[in-house]
Amino acid sequence: MTFVNPGDPLPEVAAVVVGRWFWRYRSELVPITSALALWLAGWLLNHWYSGWWPLIVILAMTGAAVSLAAGRRLGMATGLERWYTAAVSVIGGGWLAAATYLGPEFKPLPFVLVASSFVLGIPWWAHRRRRAKVRVDRQLAAWPEIAGTVGLSGSRVMSAVVDVWGWRARFGLARGQTIDDVASQLPAIESALGTHRGAVRVYPTPDDLANRFELRVLNSDPHADAVTWPGPAVQSITEPFDLGPFEDAAPAKVLFLRRHVLLGGVSGSGKSGGLNVIMGNLAACRDVVIWAIDLKRGMELGPWAPCLARLAVTPAEARVLLADAVAVLEARADQLAERGLRTWEPTPDEPALVIIVDEYAELAENAAAAVPDADSIARRGRAVAVNLIAATQRPTQQAMGRGALRSQMDVRICFRVRERRDVDLILGQGMLAAHWNAHSLNAPGKFLVSAPEHASPRRARAYLLTDEAVQETVTTSAESRPDLDQVSRRAIETRQANPRPAPEGAYRAGPGRHQAAQPTWAAPTPDAEDPADALWQVLADASPEGSTVADLLNATGMSRPTLYRHLAWLARQGDVDQPRRGRWRARVINPGRPDAG
Repeated sequence: MTFVNPGDPLPEVAAVVVGRWFWRYRSELVPITSALALWLAGWLLNHWYSGWWPLIVILAMTGAAVSLAAGRRLGMATGLERWYTAAVSVIGGGWLAAATYLGPEFKPLPFVLVASSFVLGIPWWAHRRRRAKVRVDRQLAAWPEIAGTVGLSGSRVMSAVVDVWGWRARFGLARGQTIDDVASQLPAIESALGTHRGAVRVYPTPDDLANRFELRVLNSDPHADAVTWPGPAVQSITEPFDLGPFEDAAPAKVLFLRRHVLLGGVSGSGKSGGLNVIMGNLAACRDVVIWAIDLKRGMELGPWAPCLARLAVTPAEARVLLADAVAVLEARADQLAERGLRTWEPTPDEPALVIIVDEYAELAENAAAAVPDADSIARRGRAVAVNLIAATQRPTQQAMGRGALRSQMDVRICFRVRERRDVDLILGQGMLAAHWNAHSLNAPGKFLVSAPEHASPRRARAYLLTDEAVQETVTTSAESRPDLDQVSRRAIETRQANPRPAPEGAYRAGPGRHQAAQPTWAAPTPDAEDPADALWQVLADASPEGSTVADLLNATGMSRPTLYRHLAWLARQGDVDQPRRGRWRARVINPGRPDAG
């Protein structure tokens, strides 16, 4: 409301009131102001540049063509918006060209201007996004008051854009304020803006400046409905995979080459759907061989079998598969050393090797002897393009086999979790405090991705692959799957012909915490959870160079003093030795032992 001082001159007060009214309703008055601007331009051009009318026609047609061809990049999200802009350009440009040549007073040009302004103004006045932009502008005009209420005094609005699902605005922060301060005030900001709960997101700006942030407000959930998979858009593992759209419709692209991947989330969160998206993209790549482990008898990955070079569905098959993968890894490392290279570059003739493990906890529980091989791949597989993709519900240390696998995962994809603490378990320590709120994901398929190219918590939804889409992709891709290179095939044949000797027994620590009792040599128990069992397994599977103390600590979960006590006891018994300082391995079991048969 405008208050009038009785002492003010009436004309000045009226001018202020009218000026404010015009400014407040400037968006609604655009058709009228545009018509007046065209009239004035036509009058000026007719008096001084009447010969320019062909140029005006060319410019109008060019503007219409640009609107249709590149309108999406210019902010026109729908086809109707682009056609409307093109029509306005053609009609407005045509009228201006006629007015330039004949004069704006020439009949029926005045009537055409008024009629076309009214007709073209109706879509403008009815346009939802324009009206939303007006509401947003008026809402952001009150930001200084809102900022003071939520503890962000001094922050300022820099720009705002309305899109299909809501709006986003860029803000500048006052000195000493950070994006973490904004994120901690999200509930208060939602209340001040009058939005739905959970409708506001906070992101860093693309320039990553510390004194700026982007506020995203959703009027409707863009991920409310499942998004159908459009099919693979890659043919090489060197290209990023599109896993699904973010909330701003940008694709969630992730590079999988030379990266280990962990997918986590509760049952029913869409983890299997995300795995299907990854499988669909891998199957389309001509430079990757896919091995898979599915200890649920192939229920999840079985439909992809024609695209898989190997599929292990039992613990014994899983152990052999991972042992063969280690052999491939070591052979490729030797090959690179001979060539004087540092990385294995995938090609159709020398493809990458990706091993997918569904429900990794089942592998750790039922095929514990294979876990050290998985850990070895996680530690050494990147350079030689041998990588793991593991999916599990809760990747606890026990579920991951007490090894170093989880810490080696470069890409973390987190679907909905039941407990807040599971966010840190899947995405890494401190991610919950950094507002990676995976516990608030409210539909199957929604996920957060942490990767080198995705460092901020942006929600995405994995594409939906129907059974028909899976079958179509398998049919299309099965015939073009590559074979392993000769070096890798020869390594597998050699390993299978000369299998690595397995320990004839598992070392079991005695009951005392600080004193090891006499060991018992018994049949191996793959599902044993004793740290001493894990220690012996790692020592028995060690390469000729031995395992480092750091590897042994990661694999067993022991403290350093406890580990050294066990190693000292085993060394006194003659069961382990040190190839060189700081590395340990099991010795060949003495055939004279009573248990050696």
